[in-house]
Amino acid sequence: MSELIFDLLENIPTLTKKYLFKPKFTPTPEQAFMKLKHYCGYQERCHSEVKEKAYKLGLRKALVEQLISQLIEEDYLNEERYAKLFVGGYFRQKKWGINKIVYALRQKKLSEYTIKKGLKEIDRDEYEKTATKLIKAKWILLKHEQYINRETKAMSYMMQKGYEPALIQEIIKNLRTESVKNK
Repeated sequence: MSELIFDLLENIPTLTKKYLFKPKFTPTPEQAFMKLKHYCGYQERCHSEVKEKAYKLGLRKALVEQLISQLIEEDYLNEERYAKLFVGGYFRQKKWGINKIVYALRQKKLSEYTIKKGLKEIDRDEYEKTATKLIKAKWILLKHEQYINRETKAMSYMMQKGYEPALIQEIIKNLRTESVKNK
């Protein structure tokens, strides 16, 4: 066993050269456009993701800007469409609140206008129902906790999910009144 380890340790320089470091290949503009087209066609992307991918391919800034404008012209890249799909998906699938979604979109360098357009995908009634459902589930999970701890933990859980403190407090207040009525 130790012989195998020593043999591997001796060959590390050749292993890293052979398997870890591949020679850098810079694609031609046509090849780069095809790769970026495929990248955008596979899944909806924002400008910053496409730029990052283009720079990873080893392309220069002027060429990247040209390719991005070409992708926009051919409708492979559309930030409004991206924002709408992002907001809808993260709200429905991951049950994220508005604050967390807005923060994530800002990290992706989307404009405030685009973010507001995307947020229109969330129906306010559905948003409140989802928040209520999440708090009730957490409330039941914490039923053996002291009252103050229960409220604090439910509040912090919902804040991590990105829901507004005022909405959370209102729902918790309603839960308290329900539990008093049920007793």
